[in-house]
Amino acid sequence: MNETVSTDVLVVGGGPAGSAAAIALARSGRDVVLIDRAVFPRDKCCGDGLTTLALRELELLAFDPGTVVDWFEVDGASLRSPSGRSVDVPLDGPGTYAAVAPRLQLDNALVDLARTVGVDVRDGSGFESMIEHDDRIEVVADHLHITTRYVIAADGMWSPVRKALGINEQGYLGEWHGFRQYGRGATGTAAKQLHVWFDADLLPGYAWSFPLPNGRFNIGFGVLRGGEVKTKDMKELWLDLLERPHIVEALGPDFELEDRHTAWPIPARVDEAVLARGRVLFTGDAAMATDVMTGEGIGQALLTGRLAAEAIDAAGALHPSVAAGIYEREVAYHLFADHKMSRALGKVLAKPWGARGAIRVVAASGVWGKRNFARWMFEDEPRSIALTPSRWHRKLFKRPGVTLK
Repeated sequence: MNETVSTDVLVVGGGPAGSAAAIALARSGRDVVLIDRAVFPRDKCCGDGLTTLALRELELLAFDPGTVVDWFEVDGASLRSPSGRSVDVPLDGPGTYAAVAPRLQLDNALVDLARTVGVDVRDGSGFESMIEHDDRIEVVADHLHITTRYVIAADGMWSPVRKALGINEQGYLGEWHGFRQYGRGATGTAAKQLHVWFDADLLPGYAWSFPLPNGRFNIGFGVLRGGEVKTKDMKELWLDLLERPHIVEALGPDFELEDRHTAWPIPARVDEAVLARGRVLFTGDAAMATDVMTGEGIGQALLTGRLAAEAIDAAGALHPSVAAGIYEREVAYHLFADHKMSRALGKVLAKPWGARGAIRVVAASGVWGKRNFARWMFEDEPRSIALTPSRWHRKLFKRPGVTLK
């Protein structure tokens, strides 16, 4: 028999978007229930990289990085062009501009924080169906019957909530496809430094190695669908990548891979996504909010989760159209121009000459240029900041990094 629960807001999905929304709403005094089919801690296939955008959103949540055992702060990145030219760009402080945190640990820590601030977390309870009414939504989940004023769908690429509303797109497989594995025994520069390799046969796309404590690392590659690399060829390409001299040199000769590799699709077209429908707001991958140039999505997930919470808090229980309007406007303000800029730049970087030229320009730009390029790449400022004066501020590219306690 299902337990009956009544709440102000139901959050479906306990990843960064869902946890951010739930934490923000609970702190504003709302009753919040969060459900997820998985039981935490659970892994999520991801590069684990945290951009400055992600770190600033975690700072707003008062997130404690000490709750993530393998949290690793990064103070620089090495970029390698198709020609073999490498350039190091600084991400130094004060404060932190980039970090790496395994999703197994990060997502669990965020869910624990949600519990701490009063969210009723029901992991192990997956969404099944919903019925919409003018003043409420009734949701059936595993062992639960939930009545709620709003639903925040933070339920991923193939959102069950979107499917229940009949607005999912048949056959949609995302814009990016990622491939990842963990390793240990790194003794080269990859033990401490973030690496991005723009090898010619990966374009449009790149390979990465992100450092973790004690010589462990997250290594993988991502490619845009429709490029030269087909998803059916990714496993064979993976074995070849691991033998390339520049990758072996960065990792060191004695590195070993752990467990198995995993692959996943990544949705990245937020400007075309349905962001709200009635009393339902879509966030994170369910809003297709990933950066189309890099495939990075944790920062966008945290941001959209916060914006959804703020929209509901501003509108109140009886004005869903107001909440939807606020949310759609805020997502457009924060992400649409940057999405278009990233898509345009991605087309340039998709060509070997474009990737070579970009690295050449960065290499010749001096310390100031390299530092600000790195902060722009890691989303300390919006991608299209030069074209959106409404977002200019006095500390443009001069803000200190993030200090999380």
